[in-house]
Amino acid sequence: MRIFVTGATGFVGSAVVQELLQAGHQVLGLARTQANADAITAAGAQVHRGDLNDLESLRTGAAASDGVIHTAFNHDFTNFAANCDLDRNAIEALGAALAGSDRPLVVTSGTGLLSPGNLVTEATDPPANSPFPRVSEQTAMQLAAKGVKASVVRLPPSTHGQGDHGFVPILINIAREKGEAAYVGEGLNTWPAVHRLDAAVLYRLIVEKGTAGTRYHAIADQGIPFKEIATVIGRRLNLPIAGKTPERAAEYFGWFTHFAGINNRACSEYTQKELGWQPTYPGLLADLDQPYYFGA
Repeated sequence: MRIFVTGATGFVGSAVVQELLQAGHQVLGLARTQANADAITAAGAQVHRGDLNDLESLRTGAAASDGVIHTAFNHDFTNFAANCDLDRNAIEALGAALAGSDRPLVVTSGTGLLSPGNLVTEATDPPANSPFPRVSEQTAMQLAAKGVKASVVRLPPSTHGQGDHGFVPILINIAREKGEAAYVGEGLNTWPAVHRLDAAVLYRLIVEKGTAGTRYHAIADQGIPFKEIATVIGRRLNLPIAGKTPERAAEYFGWFTHFAGINNRACSEYTQKELGWQPTYPGLLADLDQPYYFGA
């Protein structure tokens, strides 16, 4: 298959590109800059110039492919609502190019805001009337209802591995700045997690044999208590570990307070059974305990 990948040079997308190539697929990677194009070429994939703002570039890339994996998203939280609109428009453009065919569209979403405190399964629906502006999953499901072979990968709050620049490095930087590794309350709220290379395998399996209108979970660790994450960070940085009241947590975490307090447990039982996916790479705590997370 020839697969069009958006976000092909990103943390998750670059792993997806390598997984597809190793499995014998051809890859067409979306490149916004010459540096992106060079990285895609170096990886062994073909380049398609364009970006999420250029909907025609998305449509032509999808039209020239046997399937699409959409991993691109602008995580600039200072302009988050506009970036969510951009993502919705991009998904709709990709879907329009695939309409009337059996070519798959795999869209990226997340588990973090679903059913806090409860075990999230693939059957768990997004909350109705959610104020959260990102609607990647809802847009994909609307396309599936119209006959597009669209499905969703839900990633956990931590998709980790060497080169991670997501939530865990943010926690490490905050700990360095504040001189302690902290958690909210007793630190019993949980984060599920997956290694980026395990997630890449799942994307490949979905594009090969996924079912339209289905949500799949890239979940290896069902839920790690946040205190355990802070404990590894504190030990690695030789810093004290402390619980913060909700009021003091806002002083410590700043804009990240909401994410530090996420209480999310998720499983991937259906995904593993349906697609034969089995996570094999280190879990979050073992991975976090590696020197590359701390600049060594």
